[in-house]
Amino acid sequence: MPLTKRCAAEFFGTFWLVFGGCGSAVLAAAFPNLGIGFLGVALAFGLTLLTMAYAIGHISGCHINPAVTMGLVAGGRFPASELLPYWVSQVIGAIAGAGVLVVIASGQANFSLANGLASNGFAEHSPGGYTMLAALVAEVVLTFFFLFVIMGATDKRAPSALAPVAIGLCLTLIHLIGIPVTNLSVNPARSTGPALYVGGWAIAQLWLFWIAPLIGGALGGLVYSWLGRED
Repeated sequence: MPLTKRCAAEFFGTFWLVFGGCGSAVLAAAFPNLGIGFLGVALAFGLTLLTMAYAIGHISGCHINPAVTMGLVAGGRFPASELLPYWVSQVIGAIAGAGVLVVIASGQANFSLANGLASNGFAEHSPGGYTMLAALVAEVVLTFFFLFVIMGATDKRAPSALAPVAIGLCLTLIHLIGIPVTNLSVNPARSTGPALYVGGWAIAQLWLFWIAPLIGGALGGLVYSWLGRED
């Protein structure tokens, strides 16, 4: 498959992840009386990944996350020469997805970007008031295990038809753990999209949501590649 088509698939996949996941948080999480809450938002992120894994997994691998691409490079599953084009496509897709969300959300009279647009944050911008250190550790550890599951589920020895289910459920689980800490990122593109529209504090804290997931992703890919080797 040509790189241009794979990058286009990554664009659409990341668009869907940000629009579906962050959209559920912005539009539906606290909807009067019938809000879906943390559980609903966690499921939304898992379902966006699950659906896109079946839609574009056979085209681009459905990374839709710079940390996943980094982890697959570290684990020997993806060429380093294609990392940057994937990252660019993912970030542009996230920005586009967040932009469409802003257009829809602003159709409500009391909408304000000051509410965060589901941006990731720590300290006073953490949903639970967690410190920068807590946020850093959570993002590294949760991204590590996300990549560990991805590497295992897509191992040629694993049942391939069920890989998207395992990966989607893993994303749901880590959101259930991490939303109170940082709104959960584990995905630098997902963090970048909303942050660019919110500006201010969201941009100032964005560094953590690049560094921590990339470290966790790389470690997850490396550890699984060592563990999974038959030697």
